[in-house]
Amino acid sequence: MSCFGSRRQVGVIVLVLISALVWQHTAGSAAVEAKPPAAKPPQTQTAAVQPAAKLLAVVNGEEIGADALASECLHRHGAAVLETLVNKRIIEQACGRQGIAVTQQDVDAEIDAMSRRFNVPRDKWVELIQQERNVTPKQYAEEIVWPMVALRRLAHASIEPTDDEISRAFDNQFGASTKARIIVSRTAAEAASLRNRALAAPEEFGALARQHSVDVGSASANGWVQPIRRHSGDESFEAVVFSLSPGDISEVVRVADQFIIVKCEGRLPAADVKLEDVRSRLAEELRERKSRAASSEIFRRFQDASTVENVLNDPAASAARPGVAAVVNGDPITIDQVREQCLARHGSDVLEILITRSLLRQALAREQMQVAKADIDAEISRAAASMGFRKADGSVDTAAWLDRVTTEQKMSLETYVEDIVRPTVSLQKLVGKVPVTQEDLDKAFAATFGPRARCRVIVLDNQRRAQEVWRLARENPTLEMFGELAEQYSVDPASRALRGEVPPIQRHGGQPALEREAFSLKPGELSGVLQVADRFLVLFCEGFTQPADLKFAEVRDELFDDIFDKKQRIEMARHFSHLREAATIDNFLAGTSQSPVSGAPGSSAHPARGDATPASTLSRKDREELAQPRAGSRLNPPTAGSGVVPASLDAPAPAGQTPGR
Repeated sequence: MSCFGSRRQVGVIVLVLISALVWQHTAGSAAVEAKPPAAKPPQTQTAAVQPAAKLLAVVNGEEIGADALASECLHRHGAAVLETLVNKRIIEQACGRQGIAVTQQDVDAEIDAMSRRFNVPRDKWVELIQQERNVTPKQYAEEIVWPMVALRRLAHASIEPTDDEISRAFDNQFGASTKARIIVSRTAAEAASLRNRALAAPEEFGALARQHSVDVGSASANGWVQPIRRHSGDESFEAVVFSLSPGDISEVVRVADQFIIVKCEGRLPAADVKLEDVRSRLAEELRERKSRAASSEIFRRFQDASTVENVLNDPAASAARPGVAAVVNGDPITIDQVREQCLARHGSDVLEILITRSLLRQALAREQMQVAKADIDAEISRAAASMGFRKADGSVDTAAWLDRVTTEQKMSLETYVEDIVRPTVSLQKLVGKVPVTQEDLDKAFAATFGPRARCRVIVLDNQRRAQEVWRLARENPTLEMFGELAEQYSVDPASRALRGEVPPIQRHGGQPALEREAFSLKPGELSGVLQVADRFLVLFCEGFTQPADLKFAEVRDELFDDIFDKKQRIEMARHFSHLREAATIDNFLAGTSQSPVSGAPGSSAHPARGDATPASTLSRKDREELAQPRAGSRLNPPTAGSGVVPASLDAPAPAGQTPGR
């Protein structure tokens, strides 16, 4: 789920996500826009769905069958998948009417051509596409490449470049160009005034552009733009540019809603290239460019000319046409076909969600617990309040929150409840209350509102270099000298650019060794060489910030709520990990199998109930999060949450320096 704004909102969303843990509902379930669709060649058949009786997973003896998974996939993704199948059918029908066939060889040839175009081996190209678009090679070939090739052939007559187009492309790439500066204004009057000033002092054209042009890119370069070529934009503008002689300043030229003054700074001659030597390459580039535009246009025409009845989303039509999902120009698409595609495209992700449901349901049953509707409503209200959704009278506006979730995240209310809210409530019940100690509160108060050490930092990547830099700093322990050394030697780009400056270091921020050193220094004092992870640090203390003028009692409740939320979130995530480790899971769809891990809950070495984990077993990451100030707090100082800032320092502590021990 994406965040909706502030850090407070981020914190709430993270809580929801961690609680759900394996929620994998993505934007893929969103409705497909009217554009060249994902489709498969008509001659390629989809693998049939598994028989209903066949098992796809077993979770601690609880079976998940293919029919249950396919139905769940259909429920979640049916509408989006149906749209892609409708789009595919429209293209197939158009190809059939025009006698066009796109074979597997055609698809393979296109993939080969694209990999050559980007100078990447075919297997690496397919691998990159798989990672970037989260599709299998089969889906890439059938749902992306095939429609592209089919639409290109359907639009073939309109994408074949003419001799004039090839000639213009040649002139654009290899013809003469003009070196120029420009000044861009929003009004004709302002442009005319600037032109008069430029005519009076042509040598000041660059300064005028820098001071007055509204085009930031050229203004920052004293008006310079890339050499202007023919046939690259507005023809009237190009005509003016190419009519100028070196040193000339143009009239004011209007392009769209901007007013431009051009100063010609010279000519660049045409390249020594013959048209016939590059004709084939230019033609291919034009075909590719035109095909992208023509494919979209021709598909829109086919779509507008088609008669499509969406039966799946119409209860009355579904009752009248059982087993039919849609009818495209009289040609039916069955629900079984949609179900098969849903299972093929989303089966793995949805199966993980069903496995998670089983694990939580079984854990609740062992503890004789239930998630009631009141629990669901309370969690939705809590989430809405945390996100700031309130009515004018101050009451929680759950309706507005649910509308935001379902609209912006493009998910149904049922999916939100079952994938996010119910797992959150289930884990809250299984974990129970987590303790918040006075020590927790004291540390949080000191971290959020206490003094911070203002230090310059030099970050080095090896001990010998660190010792040498430390020696130089000790010989002249001044702020100026330390800044020069940081600028020269630090390997951390951010602090190096600021001559070693970093945001003030807070207490209990997750780097105890660094914090101890920083708070032990006096203003103007140099530290020793300090190792943090694989980096070596030298500090120079500039002083300390003043603590916030707040009493502990004023913020105690807010700190308590924040620490409780964080500790509960950490415990929920860890408890679910233990549930998963303790389970016997056979995932036949993924071809994986696991047995219980010794020591996980439910095994003889660990009770089934997820009691709060002792503080001594919290990981460094958990401790670091607990130490951070409350996100979105009205009492949170502007610099809260800074912690130890050079990015290179945000790493696990080295062996022997476990935080909090």
